[in-house]
Amino acid sequence: MSVRALRPYGLGILAVTVALGVALVAEHLGFENLALPVFLIAVAVTIWYFGTAPGVVAVVLGSLCLDYFFTRPMYKFVFGPEDIAHVGTFIVFALVIAWFAARRRRIERDLRGALDRLQQEIAVRTRQAGLLDLTHDSIFVRDLNDVITYWNRGAQDLMGWTAEQAVGKNARELLQTVFPVPVEEIRAELLRTGRWEGELTKTRADGAQIVVASRWLLQHDADGRPLAILDTNTDITERKRREDEIRELNTQLERRTLDLEASNKELEAFAYSVSHDLRAPLRHVAAYSELLQKTASSTLDERGRRYVANLLESAEKMGALIDDLLAFSRVGRAETRMTMVSFNELASEILREIERETHGRDIAWKVGPLPSVHGDRSMLKLALFNLVSNAVKFTRPRPRAEIEIGCGDDPGEDVVMFVRDNGVGFDMKYVSKLFGVFQRLHLPEHFEGTGIGLATVQRIVARHGGRAWAEGVVDEGAAFYFSVPKP
Repeated sequence: MSVRALRPYGLGILAVTVALGVALVAEHLGFENLALPVFLIAVAVTIWYFGTAPGVVAVVLGSLCLDYFFTRPMYKFVFGPEDIAHVGTFIVFALVIAWFAARRRRIERDLRGALDRLQQEIAVRTRQAGLLDLTHDSIFVRDLNDVITYWNRGAQDLMGWTAEQAVGKNARELLQTVFPVPVEEIRAELLRTGRWEGELTKTRADGAQIVVASRWLLQHDADGRPLAILDTNTDITERKRREDEIRELNTQLERRTLDLEASNKELEAFAYSVSHDLRAPLRHVAAYSELLQKTASSTLDERGRRYVANLLESAEKMGALIDDLLAFSRVGRAETRMTMVSFNELASEILREIERETHGRDIAWKVGPLPSVHGDRSMLKLALFNLVSNAVKFTRPRPRAEIEIGCGDDPGEDVVMFVRDNGVGFDMKYVSKLFGVFQRLHLPEHFEGTGIGLATVQRIVARHGGRAWAEGVVDEGAAFYFSVPKP
C-alpha cells in the first residue's frame, strides 16, 4: 500500500492521540467523565474528513485507550461487565456517528456532483442558446400551453418583439397565428408523431402579415412526457408572392394558348377551305387558257400569245402555291403516327426522288451516318425533302454544287440534323424571316418557290418537340438545322 493511501489512517491515529492527550490533561485538571465525548469527537472528525476505514481504526484505538487509561483498574486491559458496557456504549455511539458522518459525506458528494452536472448543463444550454441566436431563422420555445419560454434573435428580427417582450406571452395571441386547418388537428399530429410542418400566417409587431414555413418539434422529459415545443419559422412571404404571380401568369398564358390554338385551327380550316375551293376555278382557268393557246394561237398576235403564256404560267404557280398551302395546313391538322424512323433510309429515298431534278448537273453529295429517331415518318421525310430541295435549288448557279446531309453534335437530349450547301447563301440579318409563311429572300425570277417550304419544316419540327434554325453567308452557302428528341 502506498504512503498516500496510508496517510488517512495516520491522520486518524493522530486524531485519537490528540484526543487521548486532551482527555488526560482534563482528567489531571479535575474534569471527570470528559474522555468519552473527546474520543467520540476524534472518531467523528476522522470519519468526516478521512473516511470510514480510518474511522474504524479510530474506534478501535479509542476503545483501547478508554479501557486502559480511564477505566478501573487503571492502566490494565481488564474487561469486566462494567468495562464491557462502558466500552460497548462508546463503540455504539462511535458507530452511530460514523454512520451519520458517512451518510452526510455521501449526501454532500452527491450534491456536489449534482451541482457540477447542473453547472455543466447550464454551460451547455448557454452555448446552445448562443448558437441559436446566431442563426437567421426565427426560433422560439413554448410550453404545452403555448406560453413562450425562449425567444432567439432571429425571432426578434423577424417578428419585431424583443425576448423581454415575448417571453411569458401566449404565442398564438401574440403572433395572431392563422392556421391552414383547425389547430386541434395540428396538435394531435404533433403529439402522435413528435413533429409538424406547414405554412402559417403570422402578424409582426408593426402589424404587417407574413407567411412562414413553420416546423414544430416536440420535446420530452426523462420519463417520456411532452415537455415543450421547439418552433422554427422561415419567412417565405416574398416566395409566396412570386408563386402567386407565376400562377396568375400561367393562368393567363393558358388562356392565351387556348385562344391561339383556337385561332390557329380557324386559320388552318380557312386556309384549307380557301385552297380547296380555289382548285376548281383555277383548273378551269388553266384548262381554258391552254385551250385558247392551242386553238386561237394562229389568230393572236405576238402580244396576245404572250398574254396567254403568262396566264398559263401564273395558273401553274397558283396551283403550286395552293398545293404547298394545303400541305402546310395538313401538317398542322394531321395526327402524328410515331414510329422509329431511320434518317439513312429517308435520305436514300429523297436522293432517288430528286434525281430527275438534278439530271445533267454536277453535284457532289456527302451523306454521313445518320441516326434513327422516334417520330412521324412522312412528316420527317417532308421536312428533310424540303431542305434538300432548297439546297438543290440555291446551288443551281454553281458549276459544281456541294450538298451535305449530316448529323451534328448536341450535348443535350436532342438529335440535330443539318443540310449544308455552297449555294448563294443569305444575309443573317434576315434570318428571322426565313421560316415564315410566304417569306422569300430572293426574287421569284431568280429562284422559283412559294415561300412555304421552310415554314412547313418548322411546323413539323415543332410538332416533334424540336426547333429549326439556319446559318448563312451571302454567296458562300447556307446550313439549315433542325432538332428532334433522342429516342
